[in-house]
Amino acid sequence: MGWWQVNADTLAGSRFVLSPLAETFAGLKMLHSGTAAHPGERSWLDAHLAGYRRRLAADPVTAAVVRAGLGKAWNADFLTPTPTGEPEDFEAEVTRVRETSPEAARSHLAVALGGGPHALRGDPLPRILRDRDDLAARAADLLQYVWAEAVRPYWARRRRVLEADVVARTAQLSQGGWAAALDAMRPGMRWLGQNRLQVNLHEYPPREISGAELFFVPVTPQRQGWVSWEEPHRYAVVYPCSGALAGGEPVAAPESLNRLLGPARAGVLALLNSPLSTSQLVAVTGHGLGSVGRHLKILLDAGLVQRRRAGRSVLYSRTPAGEVLVKAGLRS
Repeated sequence: MGWWQVNADTLAGSRFVLSPLAETFAGLKMLHSGTAAHPGERSWLDAHLAGYRRRLAADPVTAAVVRAGLGKAWNADFLTPTPTGEPEDFEAEVTRVRETSPEAARSHLAVALGGGPHALRGDPLPRILRDRDDLAARAADLLQYVWAEAVRPYWARRRRVLEADVVARTAQLSQGGWAAALDAMRPGMRWLGQNRLQVNLHEYPPREISGAELFFVPVTPQRQGWVSWEEPHRYAVVYPCSGALAGGEPVAAPESLNRLLGPARAGVLALLNSPLSTSQLVAVTGHGLGSVGRHLKILLDAGLVQRRRAGRSVLYSRTPAGEVLVKAGLRS
């Protein structure tokens, strides 16, 4: 298994950060695999997969870059630059991909295609990619295409989902400590004790990262995740955000419920099929804190939602009466 040696100061100073490029790369991986984790992802693929495949069919070199760079066990490092920890827009992030030297791009692709730096295979880089100096530029162009066509139109909604996930993780951290928060973050990841963080199930040598910056980066695609680093200064764990928040577009309230409660209040009730905090509801709906608070108070007074404290957070969920109301609206 792959694990990192993380001292207390590094863990205490770690941060959650959002990355438009990480979200785009996760989308690229989903387009490449053509598989979805839930109906929301299936709908997204149905809208964008054909255009993506047409683009690659018209550009065999870029298609070969994708096949090499998205290895089964290892991504080409230059495709997943580690966040700096400072606010960066997509263009600033993808520039770091574009500025990769030709030699580094070819080397990273060969490593990914071979199964990672610790695999026993030799250089497998196909002929179509050898001696080319434009591989990083082609990769950056493809990432810009995926961002413009398939991620940016949804970014406002996805950003709210990612922010809500950070709220949920922070609450989990306050309730159960780092071990609980890390164990639930992504498959194959758990706190081993003795300052050891298992980041995946691959048989890679351990890494000493004490003293470095450590970032946790959520993405919405549910089967995506990876680690990256810029030794010795920065390391990142990219993980899928919690499924309760990432199931595509917001849960649509039935029209009959909209007429009864009003669209905004009905939308809040429809979202509470799993417990959410006020901050999460603000992030997911895009409504103001005062507006969400007023809707919750009315729903509480009507006996349609209930609340309970979890650590420092107050979580809201539907009561049986609220469940009946929503299900009745769905049947009407």
